[in-house]
Amino acid sequence: MTVWIEFFVCAAIILFCGSRLSIYGDVIADKTGLGKSWVGLVLLATVTSLPELITSISAVTLNDLPDMAVSGTIGSCMFNMMMIAVLDLYSRNRPVSHMVHDGHMLSCGFGIVLLGFAAIDIGFGKYFPLVSFTTVDPISFIFLIVYLLAMRLIYDYEKVRIQEVTGELGEASENTPSTLRKSIIFFVINSIIIVFAACFLPELAEQIAKQTGWGESFVGSSFIAITTSLPEITVSMTAARLGSYDMAVANLLGSNLFNVAILAIADFCYLKAPLLRSVPAVNSSTAICAMLALAIVVIGLTYRSEKKFLFLAGDAIAICIVYVIANAILLLSN
Repeated sequence: MTVWIEFFVCAAIILFCGSRLSIYGDVIADKTGLGKSWVGLVLLATVTSLPELITSISAVTLNDLPDMAVSGTIGSCMFNMMMIAVLDLYSRNRPVSHMVHDGHMLSCGFGIVLLGFAAIDIGFGKYFPLVSFTTVDPISFIFLIVYLLAMRLIYDYEKVRIQEVTGELGEASENTPSTLRKSIIFFVINSIIIVFAACFLPELAEQIAKQTGWGESFVGSSFIAITTSLPEITVSMTAARLGSYDMAVANLLGSNLFNVAILAIADFCYLKAPLLRSVPAVNSSTAICAMLALAIVVIGLTYRSEKKFLFLAGDAIAICIVYVIANAILLLSN
């Protein structure tokens, strides 16, 4: 019982500090003149993915739990897609896919590419050659290159789109340096608290896996993924309530891209062997399901249905089904 209490305490800390992080990150972005879509995709997506980053690094360095690191990170990608479906509950009569611009397909495309590479390496990486003097997986360099390329291309696209819509890019505020300074200070403080709380998650999750017999892959893809995604949930739900669905969707899709980059960082920290080649092949099923969910988002953004079935649109229902299938596969594989 104690381990569950400790787990939920860590989750509460991450939820609270994550929500504050997003607020201060938004202020920093506003005062430095960054566009809202770019903020959602890069800045907020990066800072709200801080729990995933710290949890993955601590899992492979402090606890020697590579499966927990990979399943938690990829599971977070799948859970982010589930949250896009949940956003449909906030959009009232119109589907979310009808309320956001189709530029998000660019983020979806890169997400599919990155998760595809991850799925291939988890399932078949052991058959690929590895340089003898290093344990770093060559796929990690591909992750980082594709991630940086994605950020550059998406930034260029957003820059042109903003110019077309507004005629000019937003400019930084010049009369609030104290607000910016204060935001940076509190941003750092909350980041440190999240780092401290996230370090305990892998060990607590391992104890839960042993007590319940559910297996590390399932616990990582469910409990760890949901807990480390709490900042994304807070940011996206707040943005949705304010009617900023582009910000909400961009945050979730951007977090997916950064999550795969986290796998590369964790691989650099795991000195025993290539990270993705050290975990059960069943983790590739989660990556594939996340790819399916991203493909469904692309279909939704292309078709742009104006109707819902009761409370959810067809694409949101399909994503929910894929999410259930992903977790069922992990649970039944134990």
